[in-house]
Amino acid sequence: MDQQPLIFSRTYDETLKMIVEARNYMAHMEPRRQRRFSGIGELRLSCEALRVTSRLTQVMAWLMLHRAVQCGEISLQDACQECHRLSGRDVCLDTSAVSESNIPSGLRSLLERSYSLYQRVSRLEEMVLTRAFTN
Repeated sequence: MDQQPLIFSRTYDETLKMIVEARNYMAHMEPRRQRRFSGIGELRLSCEALRVTSRLTQVMAWLMLHRAVQCGEISLQDACQECHRLSGRDVCLDTSAVSESNIPSGLRSLLERSYSLYQRVSRLEEMVLTRAFTN
């Protein structure tokens, strides 16, 4: 139990840092991207940028909820209800675009790292659920 807050804290900090990085990337690369890509290519890149956003917001929402559990603001049983679990798995676990050659390296990096983060938090969620329902 003592390590759980440290795990959550480090993952929270990592997620927040990646959210800021994604925001900065989208703000600075978006205008350049619009000049280089058009039509289907632009749509695909927009979809992948939204995939990064989906992963990061799902993870951050879950981490904030479990931070509230640690602060005693909500019970673990309430936090483990279906409506509070990670969602968007179909979107968040899709990695089909990472291998596409037209994905810029910065976006590819965000896609790979956000996928890894989402998977780790999914495993954390499974551990929390196991603990919550076996005690």
